[in-house]
Amino acid sequence: MQESLFTVAKLDDFVPQDHPLRAVQVLVNEALGRLNGLFNSIYADTGRESIAPEKLMRALLLQVFYSVRSERQLMEQMRYNLLFRWFVGLALDEVTWDHSVFSKNRDRLLDNEVIEAFFAEVMALADKAGLLSKEHFSVDGTLIQAWASQKSFRPKDGSDDQTPSGGGRNAQADWKGRPRSNDTHESTTDPDARLYRKSNNTASTLCYQGHALMENRHGLVVGAVVTHADGTGERKAALAMLDTLPGHHLKTVGADKAYDTADFIAACRSRNITPHVAQNDSRRGGSAIDGRTTRQPGYRLSQTIRKRIEEHFGWGKTVGRIRQTVFRGLQRVDQHFKLTMTASNLTRMARILFAAPPGATP
Repeated sequence: MQESLFTVAKLDDFVPQDHPLRAVQVLVNEALGRLNGLFNSIYADTGRESIAPEKLMRALLLQVFYSVRSERQLMEQMRYNLLFRWFVGLALDEVTWDHSVFSKNRDRLLDNEVIEAFFAEVMALADKAGLLSKEHFSVDGTLIQAWASQKSFRPKDGSDDQTPSGGGRNAQADWKGRPRSNDTHESTTDPDARLYRKSNNTASTLCYQGHALMENRHGLVVGAVVTHADGTGERKAALAMLDTLPGHHLKTVGADKAYDTADFIAACRSRNITPHVAQNDSRRGGSAIDGRTTRQPGYRLSQTIRKRIEEHFGWGKTVGRIRQTVFRGLQRVDQHFKLTMTASNLTRMARILFAAPPGATP
């Protein structure tokens, strides 16, 4: 192969005009443009040159969109993948970043809550386009497996309760007959992780709980947070996210049977929010939802639409890699979850705003 002495080509020439990332890039550029003031406040004018925060955010989004498992692999892709270079804004002859420098610069975004601000700006774009409902919402939670093994779950007093049940360097531990709980044990790998199981038919794992609040018009996530995994975490997180909704007008919130408790129902009503919660008739004392709510057509509609929130969780676990996080610590896992939900919103908004033909109803 003989290459030409001179080649005149732009990165944009290599990206097809109908590529899905083109519509996403328009939204990302507009949202990042609104964050210039924040970026100017956290980056000094003097000192060593650092990675531009706009480029760093675009690279983190690519890591979610294409299921890139590490910063080292992301930087390898950035070196020869023209699509990645185009989306981030790196010229053909521009040197890519070292993966360790990339990780250290990402910590600056974490310390200054840039991902939260980016999430808010994306939602502001959706609101400006008339995509958000102001009255009808759904809430749900999902488990995020921690980056820690059961062997790291050790007694807090420093004793050893693990008995090797075989030979080899990585022998399987035997805890039979020895109680293990979050009160007496914690993970030495990730102390923020909690031992939890979602039902009696599932195994206990070290995990976190991710919570999402979705508006019901187009199914966009308007609130996302990660908490410690416990039996009341879903309802507490739901109320905290509902408190962030603007206005005191009447609203509705759809949810599954896990939210059918007297305290959650009363808390929603005190906030002028009608709880469209699935009835849990198997619980002692019966359901906290009665016929005054279930007979309304809106209740049945909320119960149908609320299941769309699982689409975000499913996309996040298969594409965004939140089934088992690679981060340790509540704050880092929370940032990872928020960024994944933002990426899921961007893909949905791009399809609604750019893929639908003119005059069509999304």
